[in-house]
Amino acid sequence: MKLVSWNVNGLRAILKKNFLKFIDEEKPDIICLQETKLQQEQIPVEMEALSEYNKYWSFADKKGYSGTLIMSKIAPKTVLQGIKGNNIDPEGRTIIADYGDFILINCYFPNGKMSEERLQYKLKFYDSMLDLMETYIDAGRNVIVCGDYNTAHKEIDLKNPKQNETESGFLPVERAWLDKLVSRGFIDTFRQFDQKPGNYSWWTYRMGARERNVGWRIDYFWVNSGFMHRVKNAFIQNEVMGSDHCPVGIEI
Repeated sequence: MKLVSWNVNGLRAILKKNFLKFIDEEKPDIICLQETKLQQEQIPVEMEALSEYNKYWSFADKKGYSGTLIMSKIAPKTVLQGIKGNNIDPEGRTIIADYGDFILINCYFPNGKMSEERLQYKLKFYDSMLDLMETYIDAGRNVIVCGDYNTAHKEIDLKNPKQNETESGFLPVERAWLDKLVSRGFIDTFRQFDQKPGNYSWWTYRMGARERNVGWRIDYFWVNSGFMHRVKNAFIQNEVMGSDHCPVGIEI
């Protein structure tokens, strides 16, 4: 089974580029999207072509902002929106799908660059997500958390770590949360298969960053250690264009 996560930076925009071709060629069993940037009434008709997928949406209250989507060939047992699983998520950031032998959480984690207030919101969101993950683990469930985490974990995960030590996305307090995931037994799947530098999933549109591969790895699939033996491969598709992020994925 192939699972893919992609921050598309606007679903309507990427549909005008290569999205349907990507789906046709890659044929993921489950694809999790972030930053769909639309409302229920704005779902493009082109999505009807993807009839083999069950589609589960979470919309932000604010138009043209955030939003997530799970497309799955296999229908999950249950689907919830919101980090607390209570179907309340004003920014449309989280979808939780229960597949029986694992829980899949698709999440667009907040960006902390805008203000100190948003940074604090991001940190509180992180803590709430860890609480959710551990609640499922304590209940004997396996957990996969994919999406745009908006933080690079280690120096290997961005081109210019020293220049970005004081920038949100690489602050010590943000990276410490990812360290906490490790200490609680969760695993960054990609680094289990590839320890090389230069593997990034996001590049600013400015200064030809993507052409020069001046990027950050901020899109992940993390799993609990008890599930890691089921993960047969993890990958970054940095050749796939259409967004300022590229798809990442795992095979289980």
